[in-house]
Amino acid sequence: MVTTLPYGSWPSPISAEQLAVGGNRLGSPQWVGDQLWWTEALAAEGGRQTIVRTAEAVTEDTESPETITLLPAPFNARSRVHEYGGASWTAINDNVGLPLILFVNFADQRIYRFRQDEGPTPISPAGPEVASAHGPALRWAQPTPVTLADGIKEVWWICEQHYDRKGEDGAPHIERFIGAVPLDGSAAEDLSIVRRITPSARFVADPQVSPDGKHVAWISWEHPQMPWDGTQLHLGELADTSAGNGVVVNHTVVDGDTGTSVLNPRWSGTELIYLSDRSGWWNPWRLQIGGQPEQILADEQEYAGPYWQLGMSWLEPFRDGRTLSIHGRATDKLGVLDPASGEVTDLGLPHTAIASAAVSEGGLLAVYGVRADEFAAISVAPLHANRLGQLRTIRSSRDNAPDPGLLPTPEPITITDISGQEVHAVLYRPYQEGFAAPAGELPPFIAQVHGGPTAKAAVGLSLAVAYYTSRGIGVVDINYGGSTGFGRAYRDRLKGTWGVVDVADTVAVMEHLVGAGIADGKRLGIEGGSAGGWTTLACLTRTDTFSAGASSFGVADAVALAQDTHDFESRYLDQLIGRYPEDEHIYRERAPLNHVDSLDCPVLLLQGDEDPIVPPNQAEMFRDALAAKGIPHAYLLFAGEQHGFRKAENIIAAHEASLSFYGQIFGFETPGIPTLELSSSE
Repeated sequence: MVTTLPYGSWPSPISAEQLAVGGNRLGSPQWVGDQLWWTEALAAEGGRQTIVRTAEAVTEDTESPETITLLPAPFNARSRVHEYGGASWTAINDNVGLPLILFVNFADQRIYRFRQDEGPTPISPAGPEVASAHGPALRWAQPTPVTLADGIKEVWWICEQHYDRKGEDGAPHIERFIGAVPLDGSAAEDLSIVRRITPSARFVADPQVSPDGKHVAWISWEHPQMPWDGTQLHLGELADTSAGNGVVVNHTVVDGDTGTSVLNPRWSGTELIYLSDRSGWWNPWRLQIGGQPEQILADEQEYAGPYWQLGMSWLEPFRDGRTLSIHGRATDKLGVLDPASGEVTDLGLPHTAIASAAVSEGGLLAVYGVRADEFAAISVAPLHANRLGQLRTIRSSRDNAPDPGLLPTPEPITITDISGQEVHAVLYRPYQEGFAAPAGELPPFIAQVHGGPTAKAAVGLSLAVAYYTSRGIGVVDINYGGSTGFGRAYRDRLKGTWGVVDVADTVAVMEHLVGAGIADGKRLGIEGGSAGGWTTLACLTRTDTFSAGASSFGVADAVALAQDTHDFESRYLDQLIGRYPEDEHIYRERAPLNHVDSLDCPVLLLQGDEDPIVPPNQAEMFRDALAAKGIPHAYLLFAGEQHGFRKAENIIAAHEASLSFYGQIFGFETPGIPTLELSSSE
């Protein structure tokens, strides 16, 4: 029996509470011996990130094993290097007992060590609070266990140090380098004991020591480049560690420049394998010591992605010279790359987006990703040569997954705008088994705009999307020009045009949906966070396509962002808009804040009060402009939140506010959802 109700008013058991606490934000798995380890963010504990392992060894028959939570409260394994952090922990077998665990604690950014039967103790010094750093001045990330030529085993880290003084460019002085932190705690109060391995640079990442322990490769980049714009691949000799040195000497830049992005160096015997977009696509390349770079294969697919967080990896070499490779365009694949032949064998995984993959010494593949019909999960399967055995789930991000009859099917689409330019998106039609809308009614649709803006809307099952679609609201996730996954030329479409190309592409997708009879042109909404908030506000102020919009920690004023954001992105706008202050007139012309007079639809603003990336003043300036014009709006400021919401109560409040907001504007009932109060004044 089918129940007929207007779109948007279908009753759905998918609640905001289920979004907040019914799942686990998982981190990339690591093999520690024959056990599988990963991180989980606990929304019920304010987003605290703990370390988890399987209780027993993992075999090819293991499925949904018992797990042990290792990191006790209040410790939180999360780095603030680059503010976005990334790899923050590792575990090593040192033949002393239970594996030794090293992690960065979020509150003080110190490195701690502990074993399962011990309490954590710090092994790095505390950095002073520096105003320009918005927190501790000394930070660590991407722990990398290494073995040097003399057999010494160490863990190397990316160190970020903020100083209470200005650099030559007038910005706060910051340096980053790769350093070895003694495991015995001797550096817990003295930074000078940390051995600096590489010269300082504005940004460094991904140290990789050769199998013979004599060479190290790493990448670096300088302002104004971002890592997807241009990086340098360094290759250096390591001084004789038996003499107490263990530092880089005679290093050279072997590939990369300000216009070529080189990522993910990995050793395969004496050969260095890495990813470069010199051909227009991130493809695998190789380098022999003393030789010249050589492209392994030319393929119009991306074998890498935007390096937003330290430790991201798309290549994982095997001992026999082959390499695991994550690659694709709209969707991801996992394959085995043979550098000798340049061939990639697809493993046939059912996943549509893959975050990471690793193989144990026993030949078990662990993969973390999402499918079109299943939520994100960590799974394992035996890998025999280039053939994959049965895939079994070790840990799902959702233990209480809804009935499949509530879940939409993602549809990657490509449309062509009036200029002939292709634009990519992922379509999710309204769907709940047993419900339909009255004949002739078209559904409201929400355009979701990803952040970054150098990022990608992944194809896959999302409960946040199902929260809308199961109620009869369509969603389309826009991969506007500037998005990754479609080659460098597509990515570079946003250079100098942020606030123009992204707006035009978003509107083009919505016009396509309306013209095809998929969406109701009078009930179109738009939402996005961070850079997606900028595009949201720009679409609302520069077009009449949308009837409502919701911005989460979104950019409203590009000048304010240029003057008051963190170091990693402080020159990002040079590429997206122009140099500041030389091009200030473009910044002001593009800023949605300066075009509120053109806006005539309601706006919801969601913001964390501790956000160092897009501070609250961005949302508050826009709120004040809305109030001055008398436009209905709501502004929710969440205490203790940074760039993205992690606390369960705030996740719930944000989703319920959004649904109530759209219901009021689009004219459908939202039973059981608190009514969001809209104001036309400050």
